[in-house]
Amino acid sequence: MNTNASLAELGFLESPIAQLMLAHRQILRANRAAQTLFGYSAEALEGRSARLLYPSHADFSLIGARAEKGMSENKSYEDQRFMQMADGTICWMRARGVTLSPEDPFALTIWAFERTAEQVTRSVDLTPREQDIARHVVNGRTCKEIGLALGISHRTVEVHRARLMKKLGARNTAELVSKIIVVG
Repeated sequence: MNTNASLAELGFLESPIAQLMLAHRQILRANRAAQTLFGYSAEALEGRSARLLYPSHADFSLIGARAEKGMSENKSYEDQRFMQMADGTICWMRARGVTLSPEDPFALTIWAFERTAEQVTRSVDLTPREQDIARHVVNGRTCKEIGLALGISHRTVEVHRARLMKKLGARNTAELVSKIIVVG
């Protein structure tokens, strides 16, 4: 390996920005920052579908379609989305990707990820407290657990959760989680 290639490889691996290199949405390489961010070893990520990092198949499909369109038009794509960590925790992230093959946008891409301030933005107006509740709901916490974490009564959590369900048109908890993750 020549010196420039060695430096490029070292720069990728040790970059402080979490980066993944993908081919047709399969993870080819994961730098150390990405391994730390997502909680996986390189061996657990590399060679796997990027679906591993999404909370739902619907999310993976919808974001994929948007990203492919954006990359075919602009060679890059950026958004904020929920992503799933190795321990199952769902976090709000900023994702930025660039294609190295504009004629086939997903043939070879590089993505950078950063955990953002946990803000849930939606097409409906959610209050800051509803956003707090939504973050806990997607991680499977009960009203009592949410109340303890936020320092409020579980009854207050139930009221906010009911408002969330009404605003998002959810009939049950599973539907609420799905709508919080996918809508947006």
